[in-house]
Amino acid sequence: MIQRYQRDALRDLWSLENQYASWLEVELAVVRAQGELGFIPKEASAKITTRASVDTNRIATIEAEVCHDVVAFVTSIEEQVGSAARYFHYGLTSSDVLDTALALRLVRALDLILQGLNDLTSAIKIRAFEYKNTLIIGRSHGIHAEPTTFGLKLAVYYAEFTRHRERLLAARRTIAVGQCSGPVGNFSAPGLTSEVERMALESLGLASAPISNQILQRDRHGEYFCALALLASSLDKMAVEIRHLARTEVGEVEEPFGPGQKGSSAMPHKKNPIGAENISGLARIVRGHALAALENIPLWHERDISHSSVERIIAPDVTTLIDYMLHRLTSLIRGLVVHPERMIGNLALTGGLYNSQELLLKLCDRGLSRVEAYAIIQQNALKAQREGLDFKTLLENEPRLADLLAPTEIAAIFTPDRFLVAVEFIFDRVFTSST
Repeated sequence: MIQRYQRDALRDLWSLENQYASWLEVELAVVRAQGELGFIPKEASAKITTRASVDTNRIATIEAEVCHDVVAFVTSIEEQVGSAARYFHYGLTSSDVLDTALALRLVRALDLILQGLNDLTSAIKIRAFEYKNTLIIGRSHGIHAEPTTFGLKLAVYYAEFTRHRERLLAARRTIAVGQCSGPVGNFSAPGLTSEVERMALESLGLASAPISNQILQRDRHGEYFCALALLASSLDKMAVEIRHLARTEVGEVEEPFGPGQKGSSAMPHKKNPIGAENISGLARIVRGHALAALENIPLWHERDISHSSVERIIAPDVTTLIDYMLHRLTSLIRGLVVHPERMIGNLALTGGLYNSQELLLKLCDRGLSRVEAYAIIQQNALKAQREGLDFKTLLENEPRLADLLAPTEIAAIFTPDRFLVAVEFIFDRVFTSST
């Protein structure tokens, strides 16, 4: 991933040095378990665990000759531990190390992502309560529908991201497994038993896969990357909403804009929603990589390495991008400039057409058929739109309504505060059940 979209913790997690360090964590966990259970001499176990360290330059030199990164890594450690070398990587195959170490890093990446998601949901909750009763026109198909509140809009995202947290926790459980079961997963190699595996993996905070062949099955990774792609899509969804609300013609919100910030190289007046657009663009990368993870599931027999090159790209890219996107959207939400006065102005654009359903139902209550009531309301609504007339005035002068609705009843319907009646109930349901 290019540095522009990296934050330090995820960048460091996926560094080459950290890759080898995670391999060594797995190897040493196995060495300790084998020494404790008597499969290798305790002196050898002690020597390996105290002397082994990562030397990326030496590994690179050896790999240039042997063309196998795990062999190069193992050889570099063997050079450091002397006579104990015969007990390093004892019984293991490359995938035992690679897959278990990858699980370690995927779990650690997800823990950072979950922290970022918590920060985002907290920021959304604060802004939701701030604008709980701030009326805004609701839109369907991009067209004015009925009023809602800006707080309710934000509460929808809060609930959605709460569901994502549950998905990520489920994906964490799925991916937090390893294997130390030998060449085709049947524990036939000397020094490898289910107890060695259990002890080694428990020390790493991982569970044992109930069964593996030469690898951990990639449906686990598919679930992990699809969960992150779903999260990316909701981040994109919120970003798209912000972009729409920030359009000049709407003007209900705008992104924070620093004192020295420039919006355009040509037009000094511009303040563009670049943060939200950035999130939308990066979400496309994450979704594309999720497909690559699904393509990794059907491998040949007990294993091939067609998945390996894919995961070297998508694991750092997806986790790093999600971490960055969460951080950027959190900053955007915290600094979002909200214009309640513009929201009120936009509510008035149609002269109260958004009251059409309440009028329709009131006429039905007064004895009209739904077809009759719909026709009366629609005819007056379309006339108000076409001719730029006031909808409420048209209704007050509509002879077919004279004996059905008094002017005071029409006026009561045209009171926007009636759309706040269930806000408290909805907030209680969202923020009580989601916390």
